[in-house]
Amino acid sequence: MLRNGVKKLTLETSSAAIGFTSLLSAPDFLHYSRDHRSVYKVLEACRLSSDYKAASAIHARVFKLGYGTYPSLVASLVSTYLQCDRLLLARKLLDQVFRLDVNVVIVNLVIEHLMGLGEYGFAKKCFHKTPVRDVITWNLMIGGYVRNARFEEALSFFREMLDSNVEPDKFTFASVMTVCARLGAINHALWVHRLMTEKEIELNPILSSALIDMYSKCGRIQTAKEVFNSADHSNVSVWNAMINGLAAHGLPFDAIAVFSKMEVESIFPDSITFIGILTACSYSGLVEEGRKYFNLMSSRYSIEPQIEHYGVMVDLFGRAGLLEEAYAVIEAMPVEPDVVIWRALLSACRIYQKPKLGEVAIANMSRLKSGDYVLLSNMYCSMKRWESAEGVRELMKKKGIRKIRGRSWIELGGVIHRFKAGDRSHSEAEGLYKVLDGLIRRTKLEGFLPQTDLVLMDISEEEKEGNLNHHSEKLALAYGILKTSPGREIMISKNLRICHDCHNWIKLVSKLLIRVIIVRDRIRFHQFERGSCSCEDYW
Repeated sequence: MLRNGVKKLTLETSSAAIGFTSLLSAPDFLHYSRDHRSVYKVLEACRLSSDYKAASAIHARVFKLGYGTYPSLVASLVSTYLQCDRLLLARKLLDQVFRLDVNVVIVNLVIEHLMGLGEYGFAKKCFHKTPVRDVITWNLMIGGYVRNARFEEALSFFREMLDSNVEPDKFTFASVMTVCARLGAINHALWVHRLMTEKEIELNPILSSALIDMYSKCGRIQTAKEVFNSADHSNVSVWNAMINGLAAHGLPFDAIAVFSKMEVESIFPDSITFIGILTACSYSGLVEEGRKYFNLMSSRYSIEPQIEHYGVMVDLFGRAGLLEEAYAVIEAMPVEPDVVIWRALLSACRIYQKPKLGEVAIANMSRLKSGDYVLLSNMYCSMKRWESAEGVRELMKKKGIRKIRGRSWIELGGVIHRFKAGDRSHSEAEGLYKVLDGLIRRTKLEGFLPQTDLVLMDISEEEKEGNLNHHSEKLALAYGILKTSPGREIMISKNLRICHDCHNWIKLVSKLLIRVIIVRDRIRFHQFERGSCSCEDYW
């Protein structure tokens, strides 16, 4: 009877833990719970169903049966308590664990499990409670923060690790290079690379790939090429990192040249290689080349296309305006298309004003995000179908869905400065807004007209223009101009795709100021110079 109950708890978590307390008193529980894996399944059901009462009931049994230092059970209990807003119980549990004779191996496993559940705050508490830490402990904290997208906290822990005289190893540097890559922080990247060299960390394929990826994502594609040229080429991951970096920088022919060199050196490409080369074709509108490499996968290399490859092909055709072909790919797929594929089609429908097909995409997306509603609304706005656009916005309000706010950041002097659209919280906001207002006046004198067609239609043109003027990348750029000397290159990172208005405006600013301005958006790099962009207005 209890075995059936546990199975139900695992499969039907929304109702499984209801009445579970009575289940715990079953006569055969003690015998059944000799297997800690089964107890873990029951605890996971409690966690997923947010039933802290059932979790509390099993809590005492866990320690009575000697499972109190089992990392997976401790982490699951902590997560259940936190999910149910029972912070005190979570703290008491950790205190209870550390009163036992726990060693660094057990602590490390608890931290690993907590990080895996996204409980990085309590992983930190666990870290500070333990009197003995080894390099693995530090690596778990740094790597855990990276996996939970807490990049600046990961950097902070790395600095603390160095101050504690604990020598970082190759795993530490792999995580920290990922941080630099995700932040696009070139000063940090150069510092980390220098540290690796000073500490004589030997490069292996993982570290070489991470270095190439780091420099690519920090806007230094030439440095990434230099690392690639000096690296051991025997591992396919090194080639993949270079191809993906070139794709993000809009250098498809360079990516194709690297792929050709793989063939010369008899390095067998894998599925990731083809995602990179197809992405390079997609970002630059190379439709025929994309078809060629998609067909090569199976015909020459016997690699069956996966859902990610079909997704890139939908994106390739969609960006090129071949929406019927994009939809044909979806219909012919041997696997069920996911939300990412439908989102690529929806994005193309917005660009090429195909509302009927866009509505088909929306109808097939089971998990809509705010950006999907915005794409549909913007498509209607661009066609001046105001009622349809307003209907989408009203639906968003009704469902409590908020548009993801644009965020941009810039690294200056080793410090990362972040900006939101319309942000005035920065300590030097007054100065940067003066610079921005001055630039807006100059660009208007040059004939620049704000692209207001995709801004909400229920406000005046003047208000629409004001909204566009204060986009986060414009604030970041103004701050970069305020704090750097004339002629210096400026690099900005952004969490969303750059909008057409900002793209056109920054092109003109690069011409007026005679500056190279690099914007890394969610999709790719844009290098603005002398009034043009490296993407050639195709993104």
